[in-house]
Amino acid sequence: MTETAEAPAPPVRTRRLLAASTAVAVLVVDQASKAWARTLDDPVGVVGSLQFRLAHNSGAAFSLFEGLGGVIGVLAVAIVAVLLVMLRSVVQPPAALAVGAVLGGAVGNLVDRVTQPGEGFLGGHVTDFIDLQWWPIFNVADIGITVGGAVLVWFSIRPGRPA
Repeated sequence: MTETAEAPAPPVRTRRLLAASTAVAVLVVDQASKAWARTLDDPVGVVGSLQFRLAHNSGAAFSLFEGLGGVIGVLAVAIVAVLLVMLRSVVQPPAALAVGAVLGGAVGNLVDRVTQPGEGFLGGHVTDFIDLQWWPIFNVADIGITVGGAVLVWFSIRPGRPA
């Protein structure tokens, strides 16, 4: 029986570039799609129950903690800082992509908290517009955070390979 050696991890610089590129891509698509969504007057049917409908969220995911945007904004800044530190220990390219997706999503929603109307420090609302009609309305940043977070959890619990 022959043992297969794992391919060496790419250099730290490559992993950071991969994460940064992913973060920028998520951020750009998120902000561009939100700018478009802010022009919507009426819901736009896409396919099945999927529609684009403008909504504003001053809370967290699923509109929880409504009105606590400043606190959530500070937490988002802390999460961004943790992700930047965490990136140093990421070994596998998919994990670097995942960190980048979460980072881009967190920054995307943080940009809304800074630039959109709201009350107090980092109290701006987050623009949501993807409406499945059977799930809370969300945005591209939320997709990056959710998918990236799920990949990071998977990498952290799967046996035998470092993230």
